[in-house]
Amino acid sequence: MNLESILPNSCDFLGSQTANMHHSDGIYAHTAALNPSVMGEVYLVGAGPGDPELLTIRALRLLKSADVVVYDALVSNEVMALVNQNSERIYVGKTRANHTLPQDEINTLLIKLALQGRKVVRLKGGDPFIFGRGGEEIETLAAWGVPFQVVPGISAANGVSSYAGIPLTHRDYAQSVLYTTGHLKDGTVNLDWTALARPHQTVVIYMGLGGLAEICRNMIAHGQSPDLPAAVIQQGTSQNQKVVVGTLATLSDLVLAAKLKSPCLIIVGKVVKLREKLAWFEPAEAESLKNNHCPVDVTVNADQEKYILNAIGY
Repeated sequence: MNLESILPNSCDFLGSQTANMHHSDGIYAHTAALNPSVMGEVYLVGAGPGDPELLTIRALRLLKSADVVVYDALVSNEVMALVNQNSERIYVGKTRANHTLPQDEINTLLIKLALQGRKVVRLKGGDPFIFGRGGEEIETLAAWGVPFQVVPGISAANGVSSYAGIPLTHRDYAQSVLYTTGHLKDGTVNLDWTALARPHQTVVIYMGLGGLAEICRNMIAHGQSPDLPAAVIQQGTSQNQKVVVGTLATLSDLVLAAKLKSPCLIIVGKVVKLREKLAWFEPAEAESLKNNHCPVDVTVNADQEKYILNAIGY
């Protein structure tokens, strides 16, 4: 679709209103007279890690009733197949070094759609508050007085680890879990290595595939054993799920040999060795991958959809 038709002179749109904003207790409050009778609402919705059956009932209800769905690259095609066929769909996905829209323009888009009086679902993979920039987006909505609600989703960490047969905690191996991003806002991998190298914990790393070798090297340098079990899971919970298991010393080479592509989740810790006994999900072999992201069959089984819709009263 033509984004210019939705956001004509978007910079002017926000820029002309800047004078109407003031700072109060650290939060910008918008004081322009907005007409509540025509104001829409934005629902920040977690789509889960990929398997459509992991959607929450509330998320599905909103997908069936939205006027417009603004969605990311990590939202699976099976989940998008459940969107109301009459809803407008706007793709704003980001991949490494390839952003459809900059973040500030996505924020502007959500405001513009809400000011048109529309019911907007902002759909994000996993949970929107875990490395999903959900907080940044609703900060902007709050500043402009745009009504919003947040619908949590099953996070990638929870869903992907479960489908890989790797419990994140276990009384014998890990008494805490640390979530971190594999690259920072400035593009570096300058993480808190001391925290990542603590014993008796599981480390879950989002968006870390590109820096995997450096991550493993630094964890060893800061005290972790080179033999510590670690895994990388590609497209977890989907029929294209692939799991590579190794150690901090071997994982990078194993992943390179397996030619894994994003999206991937990295799990480091002794719990990884439990996969040998606990792996239960064996996805069907796909004949091919489209762009290393989209499953070959992106339709939802008719019986599956009927069951889900009956459950929510549709």
